[in-house]
Amino acid sequence: MSVPLPIGVVGVGALGRHHARHLSQLPEVRLAGVCDLDPDRARAVAEELGTRAFTDLDALLRKVEAVTVAVPTPAHAEVGLRALERGVPLLMEKPLAGTLEEADALIAAARRRGLQLQVGHIERYNQALRAAEPYLDGPRYIESQRLAPFQPRGTDVAVVLDLMIHDLDLVLRLTGGAEVTEVRASGLSVLSPHLDMANARVEFATGVVALATASRVSRERVRRLRLFQPNGYLSLDLASGGGEFMRLRPEWRPGTGSQLADVVERIVLEAPEADALRLELQSFVHAVRGRSARVVTGEEGRAALALALRVADAVRTAPLAVPAAG
Repeated sequence: MSVPLPIGVVGVGALGRHHARHLSQLPEVRLAGVCDLDPDRARAVAEELGTRAFTDLDALLRKVEAVTVAVPTPAHAEVGLRALERGVPLLMEKPLAGTLEEADALIAAARRRGLQLQVGHIERYNQALRAAEPYLDGPRYIESQRLAPFQPRGTDVAVVLDLMIHDLDLVLRLTGGAEVTEVRASGLSVLSPHLDMANARVEFATGVVALATASRVSRERVRRLRLFQPNGYLSLDLASGGGEFMRLRPEWRPGTGSQLADVVERIVLEAPEADALRLELQSFVHAVRGRSARVVTGEEGRAALALALRVADAVRTAPLAVPAAG
């Protein structure tokens, strides 16, 4: 049995705490420490999980062979570059960075040192998508809806970088990296200084159209993805990990059947229950160890960031019209 990989977590707020908890449970990992600017928070998580607390990033980096980073987006580039410059591979929570220039710097540093740079686009590991894979057939129209109640965490960036980027990454994967030809969007700041809701229409050179809606001022949590394609219709509930595939029955002939069930076959999508974050972290550990793993590369993370920034720019140039009061 191989020696467990000594790994650290940088930033143990709400999401980083989950990173640390999952890593502490992986048999192939030794959680060597957690680092946070808040010493009390770092200490509390370390005591809970039986590891060391750090407030000095460089001190943690000297003790580990890999890190996951879950700090606020504006600090992604600084933390990531410090890790890579010390020869430490990393998994960076999405978005990869706040700007394309910062993303390029991270990718270049990882290439220069031959290090793993993975981006935490967790929906890639969603079991609903895994279950849908046998039925994917070149989606021509894609709809995504991602709604969440408001909370201060994550409002350091627009909802496009906070929430919608998950779905933009999936759209890019589903379209096979096709060229984006047009982006139209609208949005509004409601409870924070940045966009809190946005709607985008993305058109590709292949003719595929994607419509994405994201809001962090909803009373309910919704994560849905709908795919319309030549062989049928996929409806995925990313929150529950389930979904369904609907298609014409092979035996159906025009003029026959009077009920929907006579014409349309409904297939319930099922997949083994699994925690997407745990799968993501396992893939990172395997990649660092040189084993085959399904990961989101730095380049893929940059592509999602580039599209998200185009959406944000489109909102700025064609903002949502808000009627004057009275």
